[in-house]
Amino acid sequence: MCKKVKLPIGIENFEKLRTEGFYYVDKTGLIKELLENWGEVNLFTRPRRFGKSLNMNMLRYFFEYGCSRELFDGLEISRETDYCEKYMGKFPVISITLKGVSAMDYAGAKSMLRTIIGNEALRFLFLKESPELSAEERESYRQLIAFDPQGRQKFSMSDDMLADSLRTLSDLLQKHYGQKVILLIDEYDVPLDKARQSGYYDEMITLIRNLFGQALKTNNSLQLAVLTGCLRISKESIFTGLNNMKVFSVTDIRFASWFGFTAEDVKRLLESYHLEEKFELIRKWYDGYRFGNTEMYCPWDVINYVDLLRTEPTALPRAYWINTSGNDIIRQFVHMATPGTRREIEALVAGETVTHRIRQELTYRDLYDNIDNLWSVLFTTGYLTQRGEESADVYRLAIPNLEIRQIFVEQIQEWFQAEARKDAPRLDAFCNAFLQADAGAVENQFNDYLRKTISIRDTAVHAAKKENFYHGILLGLLGHREDWIVTSNVESGDGYSDILVELEEEGVGIVIEVKYAENGNFEKGCREAMEQIEKMGYEDSLLDNGMERILKYGIACYKKKCKVQLAGSPVWHMC
Repeated sequence: MCKKVKLPIGIENFEKLRTEGFYYVDKTGLIKELLENWGEVNLFTRPRRFGKSLNMNMLRYFFEYGCSRELFDGLEISRETDYCEKYMGKFPVISITLKGVSAMDYAGAKSMLRTIIGNEALRFLFLKESPELSAEERESYRQLIAFDPQGRQKFSMSDDMLADSLRTLSDLLQKHYGQKVILLIDEYDVPLDKARQSGYYDEMITLIRNLFGQALKTNNSLQLAVLTGCLRISKESIFTGLNNMKVFSVTDIRFASWFGFTAEDVKRLLESYHLEEKFELIRKWYDGYRFGNTEMYCPWDVINYVDLLRTEPTALPRAYWINTSGNDIIRQFVHMATPGTRREIEALVAGETVTHRIRQELTYRDLYDNIDNLWSVLFTTGYLTQRGEESADVYRLAIPNLEIRQIFVEQIQEWFQAEARKDAPRLDAFCNAFLQADAGAVENQFNDYLRKTISIRDTAVHAAKKENFYHGILLGLLGHREDWIVTSNVESGDGYSDILVELEEEGVGIVIEVKYAENGNFEKGCREAMEQIEKMGYEDSLLDNGMERILKYGIACYKKKCKVQLAGSPVWHMC
């Protein structure tokens, strides 16, 4: 593979990917498996950024009349001659994505749906004059793509027409072609999520139920339907009476390897760009998802990181998924956590597993009803994955990889800081204890905070990494004082101090060095912290900034305990 082959970052158009020289991980085996296992209606639930939209676009180009067979040359499906002869290019295809239905109100959401379906209907403009259709049928088509007197598209179909629009278009296409229709609906559940957030959930449920009921249940022109989404919505009867639907979730062994990258996919990609030595690093950061019994990587992360490595060979992995997902679910999960749940979160972050029953048929209305539902949502949306099934629907759950662990850690730290700020007098007293050289008060109050937080323990890293957790907590607490200048890891003396604080009006500077107390040896931890402050001259930058009184603290931490030591008497430096 030529090193100049472009990487398809954010490209969900199969034709563009195949004709414009982009790297493609062959997932056309999905077509064969679908043809061997299909129901009339098929739903695939997967987390975001696992290639659902690209696969749906691939299906369109395979089935649709007039497709270019060259697009599939050399790919896995091209070796299945019988399937290609029977199905390739033999169907009218309706293909829509609902990921853009994100209005703040119901009227706006309906307008977006009209536009999406109307634009798809415009692809079949020949229906406007099709001799196979009656005058009444041609008029039905014109209602889907209505224009104003100036000839501008306005997609002003009535509510009843909108609810019946996909079935109407299916009927018209079957009449024109004499062949039943393939219907593809990508991200079917996004409108429900947005409606829940914006307060028009009941109205949207009714609209989607009517739209899908007409298109999927009472549609005699339907050959095959494929839907994708994050959650399976059934309790609210979106799919009422739909007995012809097959659901392929993240626990199903069927279709497991077609959404996301397998280890072999990643190895071939890295070999193509001469980056084989990065495989283990990528595995730790972006692997860990399990669909059925298959370990999978997040393709969005892998492609973005490989693209970065092409220009910055020494670049460290980054959390790309964070920037494409709001992470509201983890934020709510941490906020709602009971003391017992917080223990489980600590275990997850430490790389352990917890066991919970998973409900895969949730509704967006129910997401935040209770903590049990949130376990299920974290699982179905990819923040947790399974490491084995204990019994029916009861799984051992784990954080998939380092990227998702980082999301958890950041949300835990944000939650802790928000909780601490709720009691401003107590937080002021903690900060003032540093200024008053009261090491005992600092120790007692910091221990209180540590007991109430969610500990980020990690037995797999060295002590310096473990110190980062306690370092972050202290920074968040001390940052409460807006009149203090608090800096972290700033060059001072012969090294980089953990935390430096300047109180300009009082002329007081504070040096804080944090150590992880291995095996709970607090005395040793404090001693090493104080020795490092003196040896490295961390007070120098404070003196350079005009601080006259210097307080030096060594803090040793282990699990949810700490010990605080103050260096002798505060040192005054006369100008």
